Amino acid sequence: MDDKLSIREDGLVSLVENRDLSDIIKPLTREIHLFDTFIAGTTHLEDKSVLDGIEAGDRLVLRREDNKFDSNAILVLNEEGRKMGYIPESDNVIFARLMDAGKLLAGKIAAVKRKGSFTQISIGIYLVDF
Repeated sequence: MDDKLSIREDGLVSLVENRDLSDIIKPLTREIHLFDTFIAGTTHLEDKSVLDGIEAGDRLVLRREDNKFDSNAILVLNEEGRKMGYIPESDNVIFARLMDAGKLLAGKIAAVKRKGSFTQISIGIYLVDF
């Protein structure tokens, strides 16, 4: 079947047939840049190998975390789901509220600077809008 839209007898659009939902929704999404910050806590990672090979442009997953030290904690994960650190406490209040309200936020690495054993990772935070 080609990519022409047509309505079948049962009322469904034929282009939707035989496609994953993500293939249909992806063209309808856009990322809105909200803020630039950095990943905090990289020096406390149990597995620092997660920082090997990272580069500008890598996508990041942001996830709320139940954390006894910070009620607004937002965990930063790479695309494989490995922990990289946190959104800094000084920056996370509004983003935590957005996430708690059901908004999808994502991150993208803007720059990586290595200073001895320390890795500074600058990131952008994006609202994924449908």
